[in-house]
Amino acid sequence: MIGIIVGTHGDLSKELVKSAEMIYGEQKNIGCVTFKPGEGIENLLDKYNKLIQELNCTEGILVMVDLFGGSPFNAASMIALEKEDMEVITGVNMPMLLEVFASRDISSSLSELLEIAKNGGKNAIKQLEKQTGRNLDDDIL
Repeated sequence: MIGIIVGTHGDLSKELVKSAEMIYGEQKNIGCVTFKPGEGIENLLDKYNKLIQELNCTEGILVMVDLFGGSPFNAASMIALEKEDMEVITGVNMPMLLEVFASRDISSSLSELLEIAKNGGKNAIKQLEKQTGRNLDDDIL
């Protein structure tokens, strides 16, 4: 099974997961890492490593973090550089989580789930066209 970790500044990771579970249902094999004021990179490394030990990661680990270059990303990246079966993606958002939740049981590989996460987060960005009340992407679909 692929383990999922969401790492963010503050409690955003916990709240994103809770909100996504309101829509998709309770999830197993997922953990949250929070980066709190006063903590450093060592605290984050400890949190990530603890979750990696607790989760079932036999098919890999997908870590979704908030910001590229932020401390949650930097700590996860340090671990991922040492682990072949760990991927890190930035820009975690609700659509990304929902796509991962929907696909994790049917996805056959970590690389596929990574691509699903990337596309799910990116493709959910839409703009309302005020004159028509339609989404600008409606014509594409």
